[in-house]
Amino acid sequence: MKTKVNEIFSSIQGEGPVVGYKQLFIRFCGCNLKCSYCDTDFANGISYSAEELYTKITTEYNLASFHSISLTGGEPLLSVEFLQEFLPMIKGKTKIYLETNATLAQNLIKIRDYVDIISADIKLALDPKIHQEFFEQCRGIQTFAKIVFDENISDKNIEECINLGHQFNLELILQPKMDGYNMTVSSEFCNEILDKFTSFYPNVRLIPQVHKFLDVR
Repeated sequence: MKTKVNEIFSSIQGEGPVVGYKQLFIRFCGCNLKCSYCDTDFANGISYSAEELYTKITTEYNLASFHSISLTGGEPLLSVEFLQEFLPMIKGKTKIYLETNATLAQNLIKIRDYVDIISADIKLALDPKIHQEFFEQCRGIQTFAKIVFDENISDKNIEECINLGHQFNLELILQPKMDGYNMTVSSEFCNEILDKFTSFYPNVRLIPQVHKFLDVR
């Protein structure tokens, strides 16, 4: 079993509640969604077997120096058969941090025992029932939900996100959509949206993409 990896690199996590921690990023190719704000080029990549990837990261990096390994993409859960082989090899050497679009619940079931932290997107354009099914499988795993928003976020979107937060006791992370290194909305609008959320659900934070401000990958 091989899968295509876009890149492997060490950097600082710039999103969500673990912002600022050093992570080893493994970026998988391919995604089942096409988000307008996606900043990943999937044209290039290298195919690895689980053993080849394990050998590469353990010989080139000191895994004990990282807060966690970030499985990112794209959508890592598209490579679930590969992950079923790879994750048992590295479990216990460092934490496993899964970044996902929260749409592939059945794939998560296959590897959930190896995952320590889940960063799950709530895609405002999708039926919230898709995310509801996914979050059902996150129970018992440290999970937070990230919401990328711009001026098109609606009161209905906000209500749906809050309902998911209540149902699964999620920390909600509001992340303004970026255009390069600039937010696409004003600071005033960000505060307005944060106020709308916290009026009904206090476990919400506004965290922009900090790595953009630090000018790191």
